[in-house]
Amino acid sequence: MKIGIPKETKPQEGRVALLPSQIKELVEDGNSLFVQSGAGLLSGFDDEDYQQAGATILSSIADVFDTAELIVKVKEILPAEFSLLRPDHILLTNIHSANDRPQLDHLLNVGLIAIAAEDTHQFGSPNCPLAGEVGAFEGIRLSFAPHGGSGRHFMSHFGSPPAKAIVLGLGQVGRGALRTLLSLGIAVTGLDINAATRQQAELDWHSSNFITAETTDLATYLPDVDMIFNCVLWPKHRNDHLISRNDLALLKRTAVIVDISCDEGGAIETSRPTSWQDPIYVEEGIRHFCVDNIPGAVPMTSSAGYAIALLPHIKSIAKSGALEACRQNSWLARGLTCVNGTLTYQEAARIQNRDFTPADEVLAE
Repeated sequence: MKIGIPKETKPQEGRVALLPSQIKELVEDGNSLFVQSGAGLLSGFDDEDYQQAGATILSSIADVFDTAELIVKVKEILPAEFSLLRPDHILLTNIHSANDRPQLDHLLNVGLIAIAAEDTHQFGSPNCPLAGEVGAFEGIRLSFAPHGGSGRHFMSHFGSPPAKAIVLGLGQVGRGALRTLLSLGIAVTGLDINAATRQQAELDWHSSNFITAETTDLATYLPDVDMIFNCVLWPKHRNDHLISRNDLALLKRTAVIVDISCDEGGAIETSRPTSWQDPIYVEEGIRHFCVDNIPGAVPMTSSAGYAIALLPHIKSIAKSGALEACRQNSWLARGLTCVNGTLTYQEAARIQNRDFTPADEVLAE
């Protein structure tokens, strides 16, 4: 199969879908790999590295899309890329279609097969811990007085208490945040609806600086907190929130919200996606940091994890075709978004009030 790896066009996105080691495996399997010039530079690999692995280097993104059958990316298709898509393309990338109607409209109109990579990870996205770790670092930076923060140091000195943080959700993202925060001596309250998850976190981070609580106790901890990290992937059909707009009045004016999961109007009612170019905005006097591609700040590491996770799916698609690969792997089928103009992704259908055909029915044909 002809597989194309374009350079990402999202601002400040340094990741690349595959590294030379994965390119080499795919070439050895009999596939042809086409990589856009410069696609891997921010992840630590130049064009020569890809050529030595067996890839053909193409000068432009248009050349990659024109040549390849399977397009493998990291981020969603942006409007500037819309015209590059063809009905015979197979697209594998992080689509996040439920909150991106224009993108989904175009994918359906083109009639290609699209698979949302974010839903295909059986053991969770490899970039989730990185997002938590980098997000925690940004929250710490924003707690410093020159950035509008409380001015508390991240660890205790001279009898002055350390900075205080809340971590909402103790899954992979939340645990990544805990690793960063607790290693620096910050006082952390971790909240999760699952008692077993809270107990495991307490065992893993046995520290006088760490306690856990039910999410229903959240309001108790808001008045004196310096940083709030949302690590909860909020169901997009829900209209309630863990932190509402009115709850912001409980916070100190120096507090900062870092929404790592970054669902617009999700667990944090006032959250909306931002970029690394303009990462912070203020709502009700409270700073919000809601960059929606946080792992893109550490592309050398995050690209490696993403490529390892995607390689088995790419091999399966290249060997059997996209639909047969989905029939063989239920996790790949979870990401099936559209086929020949038919929407197969239930969440997007529910949020956007669209008709859809369940993926199982399409795959049974």
